[in-house]
Amino acid sequence: MPARLDLTAVSPDKLRSQLSLSDQQHVTVLAACPPCTGFSRANPENHLRDDKRNSLVRRSAQFAVALSVDIVVMENARELIRGNFKHHYEWFREHLESHGYNVFGRTYMLSRFGLPQIRERAIVIAAKQYLPLHTLDSLWDGWGAANHALTVKRAFEMISEDADGFDLYPGFSSDIVRRRIAAIPKDGGSWLNLVQRKDSNELLTDAMKRSVAQKRFGSYPDVYGRMTWRKPAPTIKRECSHVGNGRYAHPENDRLCSVREMAALQGFPNDFALNGAAVSNMYRHIGDAVPPLISYQLAHLAHWILTGRQPEIKDILLPGTNLKQSDIIKKGQQEFFYD
Repeated sequence: MPARLDLTAVSPDKLRSQLSLSDQQHVTVLAACPPCTGFSRANPENHLRDDKRNSLVRRSAQFAVALSVDIVVMENARELIRGNFKHHYEWFREHLESHGYNVFGRTYMLSRFGLPQIRERAIVIAAKQYLPLHTLDSLWDGWGAANHALTVKRAFEMISEDADGFDLYPGFSSDIVRRRIAAIPKDGGSWLNLVQRKDSNELLTDAMKRSVAQKRFGSYPDVYGRMTWRKPAPTIKRECSHVGNGRYAHPENDRLCSVREMAALQGFPNDFALNGAAVSNMYRHIGDAVPPLISYQLAHLAHWILTGRQPEIKDILLPGTNLKQSDIIKKGQQEFFYD
């Protein structure tokens, strides 16, 4: 099997041989995750220009048919299904349906399934028509996670001191950044809290001053913001390695949340080793990842579809993360922070 394979250049009918798979080897599940960069609303150009990487959504459907897989699982930005370039997903769905698959796609706030983070993503499940098509909704049917299990506080409490990256975080780029963060109120404070300070002219950046003068804020108050202990984290993005990129400062300490803290909020278990040549790359890999807490559930979902054996709710909780069995309650007994 080749160490690297350019999927944009491989013909679907040649993929099996390129992967060194014999005609007798059956591929059960294709887990496809085309880059979300071309769909995500975080990039303003995505409303104007169809990124060429978006075509990998279509290629995923072609590869699935060529390999005759039983199940296709895909995770991506919500705009995959609801954005300007959703025609890629529609082609994906129609191609699979025309080749004997049932396809289900929906956007979810992943806190619905226990992730301690406000993260809205598209989840797509496709299965051959002779198989039942279950979803994350059916996996969690009748159940939900208690609010206290979805908070930054809980996620940090579950981190073991020997976990990789426990106290690993970058220092501030300058003294003024350090002073700015130190001046922001604990537990959810924002740079907007600096406006009334006597030293605001020194602490505020030029961009902050322009926003105040124009009274145009949007989501900009989140930059240099602190997380809140008793709420889920904001979306952990690939740019989470700097306090100036979002609400990524620690709720209490005057620093960026550590590599391990970000990983915990992204649903990585304590025993996951975080490898990278640079600390900034570790943050980027965490932000780019499909949350393992969710992918663990998707693996159980695929097993259920293939075997007909429905897992118990306790079995789909990834050990070493924020979720405990005692956190799972009957649906309707909890109130979500965000719908």
